[in-house]
Amino acid sequence: MESEYSTRRRLPPWEEKSMKKLVYRALLVVAVLGVATVATPKAADAAGWGFSITSGYPGYYARSPGYYSHGYSYLGPPSYRYYPRRAYYPGFYGSSDERNEAMKWFWQAAVWGLVACGLTTSCLAQDSGNQPPAIDTRRGDAMIAEYFRQETQKLADDCLTDIKTLDDWTAHRAEYEAQLYEMLGLDPLPEKTPLEPVITGRIEHDDIVVEKLQFQSRPGLYVTADLYLPKQLDGPAPTVLYVCGHGRVKHDGVSYGNKVHYHHHGVWFARNGYVCLMIDTLQLGEIEGLHHGTYHEDMWWWFSHGYTPAGVEAWNCIRALDYLETREEVDPERMGVTGRSGGGAYSWWIAAIDQRIKVAVPVAGITDLENHVVDGVISGHCDCMFMVNTYQWDYAKVAALVAPRPLLIANTDRDSIFPLDGVVRLYEKVRHIYQLYGATEKLGLNITAGPHQDTQELQTHAFVWMNRYLKGKESPIAQPAEKLFQPEELKVFDELPEDQLNSEIQQTFVTRQSPDTPPTDASQWEQQRDAWLDILREKTFAAWPEENAENLSLEPAFSVEHEGLRFRGFDFTSQGPIRLRLYMVERADLDNPELVVLNVLDDQRWQEWLATMQVGFAEALQGETLGEPDAESFEQLAAMLKSQPWAMAYLAPRGVGPTAWNQSSKEQTQIRRRFMLLGQTRDGMQVWDVRRAAQALQSIDELNTVPLWIQANDQMAGVALYAALFEPDVARLDLWRGSTR
Repeated sequence: MESEYSTRRRLPPWEEKSMKKLVYRALLVVAVLGVATVATPKAADAAGWGFSITSGYPGYYARSPGYYSHGYSYLGPPSYRYYPRRAYYPGFYGSSDERNEAMKWFWQAAVWGLVACGLTTSCLAQDSGNQPPAIDTRRGDAMIAEYFRQETQKLADDCLTDIKTLDDWTAHRAEYEAQLYEMLGLDPLPEKTPLEPVITGRIEHDDIVVEKLQFQSRPGLYVTADLYLPKQLDGPAPTVLYVCGHGRVKHDGVSYGNKVHYHHHGVWFARNGYVCLMIDTLQLGEIEGLHHGTYHEDMWWWFSHGYTPAGVEAWNCIRALDYLETREEVDPERMGVTGRSGGGAYSWWIAAIDQRIKVAVPVAGITDLENHVVDGVISGHCDCMFMVNTYQWDYAKVAALVAPRPLLIANTDRDSIFPLDGVVRLYEKVRHIYQLYGATEKLGLNITAGPHQDTQELQTHAFVWMNRYLKGKESPIAQPAEKLFQPEELKVFDELPEDQLNSEIQQTFVTRQSPDTPPTDASQWEQQRDAWLDILREKTFAAWPEENAENLSLEPAFSVEHEGLRFRGFDFTSQGPIRLRLYMVERADLDNPELVVLNVLDDQRWQEWLATMQVGFAEALQGETLGEPDAESFEQLAAMLKSQPWAMAYLAPRGVGPTAWNQSSKEQTQIRRRFMLLGQTRDGMQVWDVRRAAQALQSIDELNTVPLWIQANDQMAGVALYAALFEPDVARLDLWRGSTR
């Protein structure tokens, strides 16, 4: 029988050569762009351009005549698009001297880039003989893609489908709201300490006034904001909380806050009789915090700790409403929220969890899991866009919590990070809840033409919606939103406060669990242990399949002998499309082992194990990427097995060895983030793989009564430990840090 594992192979020479050519070409581009990046700002200055870093992605903005935009591809790096505003074609603008100066810098960059590339290519060519063979990840990539598709479909199928009547919804709504608080890291809710608001300046302009202010949503967590007020107010006015998206405004190392980027919205609302509070976000405020913990910083502990910057943004919104309620200009019964992109996401959080929001217009801030996980748009989003999905929600459930309050879902038809198909799917699910309330007229879907941009068409519909439900008016929008102020005018702090916690808030934001009281007897210990296991199963490993829900489908893959050793392979189903291979080696004449040891392998140990086993069994491993054999290690293993009645089993969990997926560090990061969005972790599902491997071993006739040990190193030691907690037949654990060889 030909196993599916036979599709894995070593790359033939012509494919390896082709891959090297691709690498060299990529290095050429990288080298040129790398050096050009240094020179480009000088060329840009000469041409009347500016150079900007927006949301961590490079792009160009014109100080007056040019154009600016940035976008994202579904997978991989951002795609850069330039949209002319004044000119009919892109290029250098300015005097002839300026153009000549710009071109001089451009050609210098190109020449030095080619030199750098030549040196790089030469060095790599000399070292190419020392490189390990490339790993073919096609099987693993296909497997994980299908896995994500199936898991995403399960959550989509479960989302709100059990809600048939309004009674069904109202019976669950409070529970859903509590779950969302928890998934935002807001359970328990932080103490509402004094806001300590400070107004640091005031700007007057024709018919509006802007107050520059800051408050502390908790001690040391500063929120910088601009409050836009009409000059003429007859009484408490309808009020809009505007939450800002990813529009960095930073010059000479000074951050002015994304409230500056979006301040034209505040201007429009104040000119039209609203109070509007525009607040900075954590990462892009005047005090710069962090949104990119998993995206850029490998801070995977955020999810283990229940932390997401989305929770900080939601909390800052709650406290912003608290502040607005203290202002005599504000009508607390007529408060709405809007924002776009990241601000669209924060609009969802606050509207879902705080009933003080009476009207919501999230713009380009939400789509469904299919877009994020299957289509890959997660790669265009930082961590502030996502809750810790403990309860495995699709995002329509977040949106449904706004019902039956007026809600306008706004998006463009060519938004690459909030694709139209996902937005429409989400709308249809939410519409069902509004139908149960008999309030479908309060739900709108506004789709305008364009990419992921703050377009006038989107603004206009948001203004109409606010007028309709906060003012009770249906008047045409006579004037557009326009920017009036320079960044320096809107800046709150002259000097940043020394006691700020914004830059490290991830360390302290979530309330830490107090240690349980140690048990005093065996009975108390058993109760405590069982309670801990229940919590682990319900929260940490909630995404595991139901016990015994799926057959192992264990099948022999091969059995070969060499110099007194028997080497066997067994294929089994861990979960859905995740089919793994379990290897076992023992003395050839050993029919009844006295012990079986399951070794859980990480990437390093997998390669070491391949080097050992190929000495005697290269043909059985021909589908794998083999390096140099390790004869000494094989001799040691053979000596041990021939002297002991033991069987040694080996497992590479999903993502390791035979099922390894894309080796790019960026792709590895985005794969791990996809797990998170599904309410899983890579490591947590590898624990499930180890459990299933243990069950597979015990289903083999000659091993079903044999004591089972598990052995693992480093990170896999943790995986093995958690697996053993849920497999009572594991007799012993050997957990190691570092090499055991």
